[in-house]
Amino acid sequence: EASDMVCLQALRTLLPATARNLIRQNKIAIRNTSGMSAGYNQANVVILHRSLADDFEKFCRANSGPLPLLYRSAPGEWKCPPLSTESDIQTDCLLYRRYENGTFAGSLTSLENYSEQLKDMVTFYLGCSFSFESAVQKLGVPVIYYIFKNCTQAESPLAFTHSPGCMFITDIKNEEAPESDSGQTPAVVQISSDPLQYSLVSQRAADKIRALEKIIGVDPGDRGIKNLLVRDELLKSCLSLSHAKSILITTGFPTHFQHQPPEENDGPPGAIAMAAMLQALGKKAAIVTDERAIDLNRSIIEKAVEQGVLKTPVPLLSYKEDAHDAALKFLCESGDPASPRFDHLVAIERAGRASDGNYYNARKINIKHLVDPIDDLFEAAQNIRGISTTGMYADISECSCADPPVTSLQSPGVNIYLPGIGDGGNELGTGKVKELVKKHIPNGDTIACDVAADFAVIAGVSNWGGYAVSCALYLLNTCEIHERYLRRAVGFPRLSERESWASSLPSVSKEEKLLEILIQHGVRSGKTASLAMEVDGLPFFNTHSDMIRSLLDVTL
Repeated sequence: EASDMVCLQALRTLLPATARNLIRQNKIAIRNTSGMSAGYNQANVVILHRSLADDFEKFCRANSGPLPLLYRSAPGEWKCPPLSTESDIQTDCLLYRRYENGTFAGSLTSLENYSEQLKDMVTFYLGCSFSFESAVQKLGVPVIYYIFKNCTQAESPLAFTHSPGCMFITDIKNEEAPESDSGQTPAVVQISSDPLQYSLVSQRAADKIRALEKIIGVDPGDRGIKNLLVRDELLKSCLSLSHAKSILITTGFPTHFQHQPPEENDGPPGAIAMAAMLQALGKKAAIVTDERAIDLNRSIIEKAVEQGVLKTPVPLLSYKEDAHDAALKFLCESGDPASPRFDHLVAIERAGRASDGNYYNARKINIKHLVDPIDDLFEAAQNIRGISTTGMYADISECSCADPPVTSLQSPGVNIYLPGIGDGGNELGTGKVKELVKKHIPNGDTIACDVAADFAVIAGVSNWGGYAVSCALYLLNTCEIHERYLRRAVGFPRLSERESWASSLPSVSKEEKLLEILIQHGVRSGKTASLAMEVDGLPFFNTHSDMIRSLLDVTL
């Protein structure tokens, strides 16, 4: 009778043993255990013939994310001592499903009529989302819907599972669930709000990436760059990159307009460091730069491969605005926004367009005639669903101390959507902190880039930002929690590739070789225009070399 049934609100406060007893007596009218015995783990149930048990356990071990195995019974064992006392799997689920030869054959409230068959069957108890959804909600992640998929489609003559939503309630409290490693506590990170995107990473890996962000955030030029720092931009940017499959990187700041080539040596090493790690992780990576600099960059990359800095060449692209929809056609197959070629754009030490449409170095010298409108790609990305962007920038002046005060023509400005890496507020992507650049950076009112980034990674030297991204991607992909999340807990872990990933990290020897290659190609230091072993006026030994060692000490 209805009066004998327990009301839903009371079910939340019941101890698991009491709830199982009521289920056993068929005194609970509802057909869903969500919220029942709140605070205790619930389990999915799969019951198979003993001949299939070993194979099913292997399947669970290989896919431990969606199928976390809590307990495997012996054949004919009704109880599960590690999970509960006084339980009987024949009666303690609200509703069961019966399968015959892999086909659903009906629902039932008890398995007692199958006690003889169950003597040769093994019960698997598997982790259930009802056990952790409240914890996820506490972290701010909305639980939008619930999904249940049957754990086995094996064509067994006879098999049973719980019915969707009708779990087995254990005596184990949620907070008592064992952790394989205290450092593997999961952290939920909101990457973006529009679109709403989250990711998972271990607390240990997140803390290490925050340490990387702090290390590269020093201000060797004392130009006020610390005022531009935004916490966790490196973490969020690299989580987004970790989820991406095809990445387009841009770099190139032609500050030395009186020299040939005019490029500086901050930017390309960081771009190559990121590309090397992205390639090692199995992602597509390409570099887009000014058409006039394609041959220069191709030669640099070829030498980098010859000397072991890169394992494989990085494809090079150029972009010219030859039609109103040129950016869309460049980014998408046949210009179709539903078919983007890239899902993340990264700018590192790339000249960025100011509000007056010009491109300036740190001394307010207009270098627009040397810069192709790659900003347009980032602007177009704002309207293409599925493409994210990053900008990286640093704090040392990109101009030669000998640069004279000249001006040139102006052109229309643009706004874009990207993450950026840079160092002086005039790089592509720094529009995200434009007002701070104007307030704290010398000449900021004129040189500030008007193009904003989704993520703005600040570094004392932009190359350092590229090194940190490479290290952070390594940390994320060697993190068991994040790696499992990336593959949606299906298939086998890729952690066996760890050595290959580690060999793709930046190192002092590789970066020394790359700087020598740049010098051989006439690419100069940004601040001094020197062809010495320095970047932005800072000696490679022991400034940049020490930075690389510090980043690797945190990473490895």
